Amino acid sequence: MNNRTNDLLKIRLGVKTASISENMSEGEHFQNVTIRPAIKFQNELLIEAFKNYITKHKGFYYSLTTTKKLLYIENAIQKDIKFRNSLKGIVIGAFTVEEYKIYIQNSSALNKRMMNIVIEFLKDNAQLLDNNTQENLLIAG
Repeated sequence: MNNRTNDLLKIRLGVKTASISENMSEGEHFQNVTIRPAIKFQNELLIEAFKNYITKHKGFYYSLTTTKKLLYIENAIQKDIKFRNSLKGIVIGAFTVEEYKIYIQNSSALNKRMMNIVIEFLKDNAQLLDNNTQENLLIAG
């Protein structure tokens, strides 16, 4: 293994993931061993990327109710292809080369898993998107 692979795996070792069992599908196994730790490792960057998305869209997000904010997160990721691809890149950038080779064999199904986890992560952390709401509105406006 090269230094990048070793370094990534060492960093992600501390990331707790869902349990792994023998009767998991390959997709579920990859999700729990690679995708979840990569997302958790990149969590701060994912939050900042979404804050930037909000700013680029004139801060409309900040005027929404909590329920509508959650829908906004989901719609932004599902409907804005450029943004979704950017988020995928953030997560894939935390893969080792070996993991990437596995990923590209079934990228369509794994992308769905990945984006569903990112959506849930952002929804679960929506309060972090609201930090300094007034400041964010000033920047966006």
